[in-house]
Amino acid sequence: MNIFRSTRLLLLSFLLSSVSSKPFPGNELIRQATTFTNPILWEDYPDLDVFRVGDVFYYSSSTFAFSPGAPVLKSYDLVNWTPVSHSVPTLNFGSKYNLNSATDRAYVKGIWASSLRHRPSNDMFYWIGCVESSKTYIWTAPNSGASQNGGEVGNWNWTAGETLNKCYYDCGLLVDDDDTMYVAYGNTKIMVSQLSKDGLSEVKSQQVYVPSDNTYIEGSRMYKINGTYYIFVTKPASAEWVLKSKSPWGPYESKVLVDSIPGPLPNAGYSHQGGVVDTKDGKWYYVAFMDSYPGGRIPVAAPLTWTTDGWPQLVKDGNAWGKTYPMPVQTDKKVPAPVGTDSLTGSSLSHEWEWNHNPDNTKWRLAGGSGGLVLQTATVTNDLFTARNTLTHRIIGPKSLGTFRIDVSQMKDGDRAGAALFRDIAAYIGVYKDASSAKVVMVNSLSLNSNWATNATGTVAATGPTLDASAKEVWLQVRTDITPAFSGTSVKRTTTFWYSTDGSKFTQLGSAFAMTNSYTFFTGYRYAVFNHATKALGGQVTVKSFNMELT
Repeated sequence: MNIFRSTRLLLLSFLLSSVSSKPFPGNELIRQATTFTNPILWEDYPDLDVFRVGDVFYYSSSTFAFSPGAPVLKSYDLVNWTPVSHSVPTLNFGSKYNLNSATDRAYVKGIWASSLRHRPSNDMFYWIGCVESSKTYIWTAPNSGASQNGGEVGNWNWTAGETLNKCYYDCGLLVDDDDTMYVAYGNTKIMVSQLSKDGLSEVKSQQVYVPSDNTYIEGSRMYKINGTYYIFVTKPASAEWVLKSKSPWGPYESKVLVDSIPGPLPNAGYSHQGGVVDTKDGKWYYVAFMDSYPGGRIPVAAPLTWTTDGWPQLVKDGNAWGKTYPMPVQTDKKVPAPVGTDSLTGSSLSHEWEWNHNPDNTKWRLAGGSGGLVLQTATVTNDLFTARNTLTHRIIGPKSLGTFRIDVSQMKDGDRAGAALFRDIAAYIGVYKDASSAKVVMVNSLSLNSNWATNATGTVAATGPTLDASAKEVWLQVRTDITPAFSGTSVKRTTTFWYSTDGSKFTQLGSAFAMTNSYTFFTGYRYAVFNHATKALGGQVTVKSFNMELT
């Protein structure tokens, strides 16, 4: 089993905020949380769609050019989440998603706001999303895969469905009580389409709402609650509106759910663009995200109440989004903690990992046993942004470290391998193999320009030791602070880079690297491990483990 698990019990900070307790087998006592603290998951999972099947909550998110795409997370309490699948195992959107060259790639394209739902009549999951404002793609999976081993391991068996030559921009899928499937979508002009019985083509489409003042709105999420149809739409970066009608085709009334609501984190954006979900006992919650760069867009949750005439209202702390609320669900079921050590064993990577574009699957493998992840050089380039098979992992905030243990003994002349802080403004610590010499270096000033072409391939800012010829392994560590900092301010969060030759004593290399607070790349910074050639293919490294810890 290759789920990313901590080597210790679930983080106590995720469990020990309660006033009630219950016995645990043996002589120990574990307290069950009665409240939760926002954010519910301090990782970059934007454009969320959330729903419930039985006692399991599911959460879908956007991933742009990272592959596999559209991660699926699960939770039993709406607070503690773990990734369990990806709805789009391969980005089947065109050759540029294979990162063919410096001019044939897909940065900031790919999967934006999309939708995931379960259809009870055939017990299938449906993912639907528009790519590059052009075509809409559909993937499906049977619930049998989701249920395998509690849904935390195994193959969900996603299958690519039809491709529609129409863009359902920022769409929200609804499976109605009579099994009819609808999609709400659009920007400013909100549309609703009815899908065919198999959910793979369009039957009817109609405009249902336009703001009287033509305010720009997007991010549709469609629901039917107590016989009434709702479409939640977002005014980007600030507000959430609710549209309400007795028919999926309208007419729709509208009210504001939240507008520039402060909290729950300082120096972060307003909570917006989310979805609503109910618990089995009938409580409702709104789950949204906050722009929290340099870390990305992170989810927060708050309870909802309903007026007598059917409008949702957010439960606030004064006039702000609450920092803490009562736990939505009390349950003994738990999911793995987001921190700990991944030994990279088993037959597949766990779903915490995503490649930068589709990988070249002939150039990587899991060695089995304790062999780790073998990364052969897949590209000859001096540009990390053009190198295939860079493997990324979201950073947990507010402050954490990521440590890669890497066997570098089979690198070839001209190879470059290391641990990166990956985004459009990037840096890394790595090993440069030149002739018979393997040298530890810290490189900064890698950047993309506003058109996402490579602007700079980086500068060696500091040089560490030359590794002994008998040395096989090096530990490369990235320590980062993704506490929110507003875009455009002089406040910069920083990252430092460290190395070790024994896995115990770490030495910093180079000065602190200032991260960008800009939102325009849309995804937050990630930990990443890479290996590419500058002269010829043939070398490889083996990633023996990855450890992520809060600091």
